[in-house]
Amino acid sequence: MKFTKKYDSLLKDCIYEGEHKSGLKVIILQKNTAKKYATFSTCYGSINTEFVVPGETEVTKVIDGVAHFLEHKVFEQPDGTNAFSLFKGADVNAFTSFGVTNYLFSCTDYFYENFRQLLSYVQTPYFTEENVEKEKGIIAQEVRMYDDDPGQVCFYNCLKGLYKNHPVRTEIAGSVEEVMKTTPELLYKCYNTFYHPSNMAVICVGDIDPEKVGDIVDELITKDKPEGEIRQVFPSEPDEIVSPETEARFEIAMPRFSLGFKDIETGGDMLRRDIVTSALLKVLVGGSSPLFERLYGQGLINWSFGGYYEYERSFAFAEIGGESNDPKAVADAVQEEIARVKREGIDPEAWRRAMNVLYGRYIRLMGGDVEDIGNEYMFSFHRGVDLTSYPDVWKTVTIEDGMERLNSLFVPERSSLSIIYPKE
Repeated sequence: MKFTKKYDSLLKDCIYEGEHKSGLKVIILQKNTAKKYATFSTCYGSINTEFVVPGETEVTKVIDGVAHFLEHKVFEQPDGTNAFSLFKGADVNAFTSFGVTNYLFSCTDYFYENFRQLLSYVQTPYFTEENVEKEKGIIAQEVRMYDDDPGQVCFYNCLKGLYKNHPVRTEIAGSVEEVMKTTPELLYKCYNTFYHPSNMAVICVGDIDPEKVGDIVDELITKDKPEGEIRQVFPSEPDEIVSPETEARFEIAMPRFSLGFKDIETGGDMLRRDIVTSALLKVLVGGSSPLFERLYGQGLINWSFGGYYEYERSFAFAEIGGESNDPKAVADAVQEEIARVKREGIDPEAWRRAMNVLYGRYIRLMGGDVEDIGNEYMFSFHRGVDLTSYPDVWKTVTIEDGMERLNSLFVPERSSLSIIYPKE
């Protein structure tokens, strides 16, 4: 396969991009490092419970947790071996997120042998009544573990308070009840739909030869482009939230909380929106913000306190959380600080610092560990975002963008507070 070559003048790296005849995207970020990293990912995650298969017209609706179940089962090969055991001197793993399932490995030696193995096993599904039934117990135990994790419960209670219909409100692994309904036929249906190379990407980072990668892809990827494209379907989601507050109790020493803000802006220029929102969160609740210093000085928060922005093509939200002996007081203080900044405006010096921190974080990321680079690039690719355009977009963001975003996203009526208290 052929690659186009781009040169990143900022980071002094070469990036090779190519598309296989099947539609598979292949991206290689050359880095002068001993460690090498490769991912084989599909644009398919926990939120993809409704879709239209290419060539069909009817919407297919499946149970929750299928993407995660598939991630577990893809490792099992027809001869009974586990794909983990076939790699040489490599760290091998996989994970499922809201919008992506990713299979990965890192190594210093035997990269091309391991890369062949990665492409081979992900393309060799083997689901039987027996091995699916066996896996149900393993995954059900994992789900129960998540149900007993106060951090997980706090986070998803917040999402359930924000979202009425969108599947982002549902735990990635699904429920025990849904897991027990999984069948080989269901797994094959979703695998054959979403694991076609045209819906997938290969991303490699390190001292890697593009020609060797291209030759292996040409050899092992044999499918052609499908007739039509997958159509992802999501239920209609109102702007309004479901509940302003949720409480639960766990065996914990200190209460924890999650304050979410529902973003009604989705799609479009997501990278720009991410930069603006991330800078805003640093201004509002970052470690050097006036609010952080005041609450920390009062003993109301610790260093777990902070905020971040999560987004995919079909949803987005900001979350501020941490531990506190008085989470309601902290949440009230956050809302009051948002109202104050809306009245008085963003402090220009605080905005400048926040933007500089973001730029520095990007430079450190792209010059750091190959796994971090590969994962960030992989997530960005499946969102339709070109991560290498970050510096150019960053330069165009202004404090006026910050004020506009503050007023559009951080709306009290579209916020939901989740609190986990210690059991009495």
